[in-house]
Amino acid sequence: MLETVRGPRQLIIGEGVAQNIPRVVSELGSRVLIVTDQVLLRQPGVAGIVAAVREKVQAVEVFSDATPDVPLTDVALAVSAAAEVDADVILAIGGGTVIDLAKIVGVVRCHGGTPRDYYGESKVPGPTTPLVAVPTTSGTGSELTPVSVLTDPGRELKVGVSSVHLVPDFAIVDPELTYSCPATVTAHSGIDAFCHAVESYTARPRPHGPRDPVEQVFLGRNAITDHYALQAAERIARSLRRAVKDGGDTEARADMSYGSMLAGLAFSHAGNGAPHALQYPIGAATHTPHGLGVGLLLPYALEAARDAVGDRLAILARVCGLDVTGASDAEAADVFLAWLDELLADIGIPATLADIGVSRADLPRFAEMAGGVTRLIQNHPGPTDPAGLTALLEAAWAGDRTRLVLTRARQ
Repeated sequence: MLETVRGPRQLIIGEGVAQNIPRVVSELGSRVLIVTDQVLLRQPGVAGIVAAVREKVQAVEVFSDATPDVPLTDVALAVSAAAEVDADVILAIGGGTVIDLAKIVGVVRCHGGTPRDYYGESKVPGPTTPLVAVPTTSGTGSELTPVSVLTDPGRELKVGVSSVHLVPDFAIVDPELTYSCPATVTAHSGIDAFCHAVESYTARPRPHGPRDPVEQVFLGRNAITDHYALQAAERIARSLRRAVKDGGDTEARADMSYGSMLAGLAFSHAGNGAPHALQYPIGAATHTPHGLGVGLLLPYALEAARDAVGDRLAILARVCGLDVTGASDAEAADVFLAWLDELLADIGIPATLADIGVSRADLPRFAEMAGGVTRLIQNHPGPTDPAGLTALLEAAWAGDRTRLVLTRARQ
């Protein structure tokens, strides 16, 4: 056995735990950069946290201009804001964009250079500025993960900085901060969390050498990640529709916060697979939300990998509360994929790549680009050659999973 488990120094989750933020921040430092966005800063809950932190520490600078997908221009501005206050601790309050931005700011502030110096895996040379991450959505799991995803205008796809040093020091997950999250954001972030759980559970297991847990970030699934992933899938499956339909459903919001957190712990080790790798070029080309893209692609990726993970899809069917009594694994997998199609439709995820403006002519190029995102695509249990990924995209473009059934039958 050779595994590793990654996570914050302390994870605090539950209704009302946001009241601990000022104390936690002040124990880490006295000069604080708060990273958030303009919409959140106007919300009473977030404004109250900012005011309480100001009372507890020596100096505070607020960078509230975070924009979607972490463009490099935002990184430069936020690094300058950190320098203005000589920040010795960073507090991120927001969704994945905000937390990913705070992570890379801590890297550049401690180690210099630009984000481009750290693209890829394990390029960050050591610990970064202490970070307290407070999510206001239930989806990305960024408050727990070793990844920061950025948008580089010089590249055709999003890029990632992956390092164990990016895991926040403290994660404070308060479902109450998600109550005001709009339905569309709830849907996109929630299905992203479900993808994290399912991709982790179906990730390719890989043998390890003694140096791998230090030199690599994503290592494939193991028994620990399976536990986290299944717990996450169960909670999200029973509550995502409810949270989208009624943002005031506090029980559903709690489930989503807990499920997102568990899924983040799962993929911090197991890694994501084809839906995330393929969304990088597709999201960059179409400027569509990350969660929308990975959610759209998930059923096609699972169908493409079904020969390898059919038994796991059957287990997911049972965990998600579907009636598969007496069914074979193949039948239960069918039920799960049909249910997933219905879930996506119910929360407003488009059924095809054509629906989001993808040109069919671009599919081979997107497949080639995604195949180069090694840290993700190596986890996919199905075909990862250009032809296999193009077939997956062709099915997603047409909205026809049966194409992949026929492809597998010919192999």
